Amino acid sequence: MESHPTISSVERSIIEDFSLFDTWEQKYEYIIDIGKKLPELNDQYKTEEFKIKGCQSSVWIHSFEKEGRVYFEGDSDAVIVKGLVSLMIQVLSGHTPQEIIDAPLEFIDKVGLSSHLAQTRSNGLRAMIKQMKMDAGVYLIKGRGIRDEGRDNTVNG
Repeated sequence: MESHPTISSVERSIIEDFSLFDTWEQKYEYIIDIGKKLPELNDQYKTEEFKIKGCQSSVWIHSFEKEGRVYFEGDSDAVIVKGLVSLMIQVLSGHTPQEIIDAPLEFIDKVGLSSHLAQTRSNGLRAMIKQMKMDAGVYLIKGRGIRDEGRDNTVNG
């Protein structure tokens, strides 16, 4: 199995990247640039089933499990939010369900996102995190042999 960086090492890298910018205007531009690099989400996942509830803009998160690790892909119709989706995917994708559930996600406070995002965006970010952790929880339960009737290996976001 390939080696994955830890969640905390990815968070440290993001904190270092954000420290290169002096102003929040520069940091917002960086978030937008990150979002522009997010791979296109297949239209089959841009449905109500995968839409994150609690986000002012449209956000879709799709998760899948492969070899005991959870992977996320997503999109948004808002440029800054798309960058936030990309950040969350960078941090959480490719880890075990338990690692995702246990992740404190300290980078959000350390880079200042919690204090510089508008209330609606901050609520949306929390909704994204909650859904990603819930998806991980479903995979954790599945991995322990508890049947999830009528579902394939994806969890709606």
